[in-house]
Amino acid sequence: MKKIGILGGGQLGRMLLQAAANYPVETFVMENDTGCPAAHLCHHFIKGNITSFDDVYNFGQGLDAITIEIESVNVEALEKLENEGVKIYPSPAALKIIKDKILQKQFYKNNEIPTSSFVITQNKTELEQHINFLPAAHKIGMGGYDGRGVELLKTKEDIERGFDAPAVLEKLVTVKKEIAVIIAVNDKGENAIYPPVDMVFDPRLNLLEYQVSPAALPEKVLWKVEAIALKVVKSLKSAGIFAVELFVDADDNVLVNETAPRVHNSGHHTIEANYSSQFDMLWRIMLNYPLGNTEHILPAAIVNLLGAEGFTGPAYYEGLEEVLKTDNVFVHIYGKKETKPGRKMGHITILSNEKQELIHQANRIKHTLKVISL
Repeated sequence: MKKIGILGGGQLGRMLLQAAANYPVETFVMENDTGCPAAHLCHHFIKGNITSFDDVYNFGQGLDAITIEIESVNVEALEKLENEGVKIYPSPAALKIIKDKILQKQFYKNNEIPTSSFVITQNKTELEQHINFLPAAHKIGMGGYDGRGVELLKTKEDIERGFDAPAVLEKLVTVKKEIAVIIAVNDKGENAIYPPVDMVFDPRLNLLEYQVSPAALPEKVLWKVEAIALKVVKSLKSAGIFAVELFVDADDNVLVNETAPRVHNSGHHTIEANYSSQFDMLWRIMLNYPLGNTEHILPAAIVNLLGAEGFTGPAYYEGLEEVLKTDNVFVHIYGKKETKPGRKMGHITILSNEKQELIHQANRIKHTLKVISL
């Protein structure tokens, strides 16, 4: 039985462990919080800091493979473990590129992957020298996650909100659609592509509000989306699961926004909607099993459950009973005890053959189910 470690014990780790029940595997999780969502589902929980070289290196010794649920892990420890024969998904080399927004954008440029124009700023003084580059998104190089570490700068006055640290200043483009593609790659270099999804973001929180899968794209645009996403993943030269987020602009040009080297929010619908979920697929990769079937069983929509404005404290799910009465609706609550405004507390997947029904139900659920505190 293979011993597989997961760095990070949040909701992604929890869903990955739920999928592990189908396979002969011994699971290990390292996280600093003993009350994290994944702690009770693994065979062995190790309390530790995923950014610490010693903690990550000690955790990995004796394991067959390691994967991550968040990018902010100690890459140097993973490099050492890889050199000692532990399989790492994704590879430390790919992770090093992706976790630094500056290296990630330069990677796209060096590999002739279409992406929006950008400049690198080391501090706020340098940022002030690029006023003529606005409107732009300022993305901090290291540490940004789930909408944090991104500021939209449209005027000279907005410069004050920019980062006084190494960052990417990325030219804003006129976006017609935001698309995500999940791609699986095994150790043989074989790949499997999930159907692209349409993503709708909350402009205030910069978090995914809801999504619809498959994306409604003209055939030629679909080809470009899949070809560009595949080029990103092939250029990283790593096995694993990758989520490539892309923009389709007003002229149907396709530009890469960002890449995540792990299971991803944009692939959560695959648990119910696809023959092989993104979580199942990652286990197949790590255990050297054949890649799964990425086709839809039914089209799907996802609504993110975010902590409501004005509520902080023990979580209460107002309207949950009403939502649970709805056919073909699947509620995933992440087990986080405390809510706060904008915090991801769960997601809901809706299945239907009718796209308008998916959108209608997504909007209805969004206004029915609220995460508040008592």
